[in-house]
Amino acid sequence: MLEGFTPWPAGLARRYRDKGYWEGLTLSRVLDASVERFGDREALVFGAQRITYRDLGMRVDRLAYHLAKAGLKPSDRVVLQLPNTLEFVYVFLALTKIGVIPVMALRAHRLTEIRHFVGHSGAVGYFIPESVGDFDYREMADEVRGRARGLEYVFVAGTPAAGQIALGDMLEAPVDAADLRRLLDERHPDPGDVALMLLSGGTTALPKLIPRTHDDYVYNFKQSGRVAGIDGDTVYLAVLPLAHNYSLGSPGMMATLEQGGTVAIATGTDTETVFTLAEAEGATVIAAAIPLITKWVNSDAARRYDLGALKVVQNGGARLAPELRRRLRDMFGCVPQEIYGTAEGLLNMVRLDDADEFLLHSSGAPMCPDDEIKVLDDDDNEVAEGDAGELVVRGPYTIQGYYKAPDINAAAFTDDGFYRMGDIVRRRGRYIFTEGRRKDLINRGGEKISCDEVESLILTNDKVDSVCLVAMPDEIFGEKACAFVILKAGQEWSLKDLGEFLMSKKIAKFKLPERLEVVDEFPISPVGKILRRELRQRIEAKVAAERGND
Repeated sequence: MLEGFTPWPAGLARRYRDKGYWEGLTLSRVLDASVERFGDREALVFGAQRITYRDLGMRVDRLAYHLAKAGLKPSDRVVLQLPNTLEFVYVFLALTKIGVIPVMALRAHRLTEIRHFVGHSGAVGYFIPESVGDFDYREMADEVRGRARGLEYVFVAGTPAAGQIALGDMLEAPVDAADLRRLLDERHPDPGDVALMLLSGGTTALPKLIPRTHDDYVYNFKQSGRVAGIDGDTVYLAVLPLAHNYSLGSPGMMATLEQGGTVAIATGTDTETVFTLAEAEGATVIAAAIPLITKWVNSDAARRYDLGALKVVQNGGARLAPELRRRLRDMFGCVPQEIYGTAEGLLNMVRLDDADEFLLHSSGAPMCPDDEIKVLDDDDNEVAEGDAGELVVRGPYTIQGYYKAPDINAAAFTDDGFYRMGDIVRRRGRYIFTEGRRKDLINRGGEKISCDEVESLILTNDKVDSVCLVAMPDEIFGEKACAFVILKAGQEWSLKDLGEFLMSKKIAKFKLPERLEVVDEFPISPVGKILRRELRQRIEAKVAAERGND
């Protein structure tokens, strides 16, 4: 068992196996079954490239073989930071086939985050594109390798720099069939092993690592796929990052491949690109988030494109307002499916045949009968149905602990192993109605911004005396970050200065505050705490007044 992984208690594990939630399957066995069943069907579409299930299986096996021969071993951790390309799919599936554990980084992450992922996971490998836009990942990889002990391999989709390895060569290099079979049999992981590590969206300074096993993650995507109506006729349009749990397996790419559907990978997120592809491929399911959906319902896309095949538009990451769900349904003739969950496990999903009171207003119901949910008050007592409290959960695909984080786990889990979601909700039967978050976290269209992390970086600037980061309302993203700052005497600072300073710290761009309020003092509670709620109310009033004057 991987050191630093917290397993389910034996009794719960036995229950989940006995009830068939854990089938003893690995991700690679699921892929192999699909390759066998659906050989000549199209599995992937990316630009002009069309990949059948048989082609997918051959490429994944070949890459798995050469990655193993390069030196990657079972239970090794690697950081996977590839954009939405065919290489992402090949690498992810190849790694899980030989028991190597990918840490699922996002394209936007920069040096600070990548160093943390490498160091905390003990990664020996790092997978990158050569560049995206004007950013060269090869240079960052060399800087990471220069500072991180134990990082031996950098694999590049594209032209590698000196000392780096070309993935393209591995995908083309021949293999001996008998040697391939022998190696894959030897390296095949146990279903109870950790398959991948997702990233938390929590409020601590940097993301925590979420270890997901083959057993629990196979159930995760198979069951969420059933609830979403994914089948062999599904054409799933991947717009958001495939490294996100939502697009990867909730239900995402993995549920579609398990059922023999087609995953069409968009080359951009602009409306023209998305709906040109949706029309051309006959997309039936599109997984989206608030910023995209807001643009779509305010555009003429429904009139300009033939979207007759479209059945479902999913929303994840943040709650979609009922009015936007209604407009989505009316304009596109599809079911708006709300998916509220967490990379730590629990998935609540609106059912496709739900009545409007749930379809348009709720955040769905847990997808598994053995998802145990409670709504607790501040003293950890269950509240009456309909009352507000914090949602906690335990189940066959909800982790029992973050990777190598005993102190964090003590606060994040109850004594009986329920994960604290940090969200304030009301419950009606099994349906959840979200109301906000217990902890300070800014949700910018599904991307989570830790106030602690950004505040800590701002405070390293010599001009700053104190800072408090809060959410401000935004019509497109739901929330954006506003920095309230107290400057030292005689200093001046602009929003541009703030942005340039934070970018010099090499953090993801989506974390940058998008408004700066320089103040003389903060509202303080009797015990000396900054009253964040008052600052949020202050900026909400300002934004509302400015909108009224437009």
